[in-house]
Amino acid sequence: MIVNNSLDEIKKRENSFKIIRNIVENKGRDSLFDLTGLSGDFIASDNDLNLLETYVGPAIFEEQLQKEGINHMGGEKILPLNRTSSGILATILSLVNEGETVVHYLAKLPAHPSIPRSCEIVGGNYEEYDVFEKFYIPDNTSLVVITGSTMDHQVIDEDEFKEIINMAHEKNIPVLVDDASGARLRTVIFNQQKACDLGADIVITSTDKLMPGPRGGLMAGKEKYLDQIKVKANQFGLEAQPPSILAMVNGLKNFKQDNLLKSYERKHEFLELLKNNFDMFELTPTGVMVEAKKLALSVNDNDLSDNDVAFIFSMILLKDAGIITIPAVSMPGASPTIRFDLSTNDAFKLDLIDLNQIIIDAFEKLNNVVLDVDKSCEIVFN
Repeated sequence: MIVNNSLDEIKKRENSFKIIRNIVENKGRDSLFDLTGLSGDFIASDNDLNLLETYVGPAIFEEQLQKEGINHMGGEKILPLNRTSSGILATILSLVNEGETVVHYLAKLPAHPSIPRSCEIVGGNYEEYDVFEKFYIPDNTSLVVITGSTMDHQVIDEDEFKEIINMAHEKNIPVLVDDASGARLRTVIFNQQKACDLGADIVITSTDKLMPGPRGGLMAGKEKYLDQIKVKANQFGLEAQPPSILAMVNGLKNFKQDNLLKSYERKHEFLELLKNNFDMFELTPTGVMVEAKKLALSVNDNDLSDNDVAFIFSMILLKDAGIITIPAVSMPGASPTIRFDLSTNDAFKLDLIDLNQIIIDAFEKLNNVVLDVDKSCEIVFN
């Protein structure tokens, strides 16, 4: 293995940022193509920016965010946070005591690492399930978590969604929904209801996933819970700052479903192109992906881990073609699955035939590089 721990993942990420910076400085932003689905945006007018003072900004933009956020997510109240993970941590700090249990259901394991890590901080127990028939809520449970759409865009069945909420409420246990991308993916592509409308008590989404907002977390839900969480978020500095709140407001105002729906159509065309050379790709709701294990099985025998192979492939795509995928820039613990999200603005600038050839070329290089551990390390860490 060449990526062995969280520090290695940070160093890999730092190298990616160096590559991105060099491309922008030497070739311009138009030579980068962010296909992560997390590209976000920061929309602000000059008048908006003039109001970004420490206290004036929140006074102006938090009120606007209540209106736009409830329209987008439902619920009684909105709480802006600096990341989705921050909102998850603040919720568990608020509602879970030492020795109590958090039970999590999602369409497919693994869970986002922020959930079990937050449980560890408070000394809570953590259980997770991805088989509905095995799902169980122990008597000492203080919070049930549901993931609407996983890191790899596996979407929960809506009937199971509703049933788990009912099971929790029968025991008077609040339900937190991690709807990072699901707040848009589930509702637009799969025509599911908003999580709050399904009965969830607390819902959080990422404002840079599949929408033109900043890196941040937007929480919605019942006022009695959000008030508790807001206190804890402010105590630990987890709340969003004025610039992010402004960008959240404008991101919500400028969110349009069209790109998601168009990507749903384009992905089939793209998969057919890829099938001429590969059998490892599969569809996602807004593009195509290849899991680390399938990618590793498709290359020459080597001494690297599946995740290593995915990291190398993503770095080759970035350095050689300016294609940004999640494994190259991800935080420690994120999924190593490589997704080519076709809903991003950059994706619509790319001809699918050209993108297919880029992937063919990158895979050919990967197939040679994996045979040389030193070369692999150089590509990932520089």
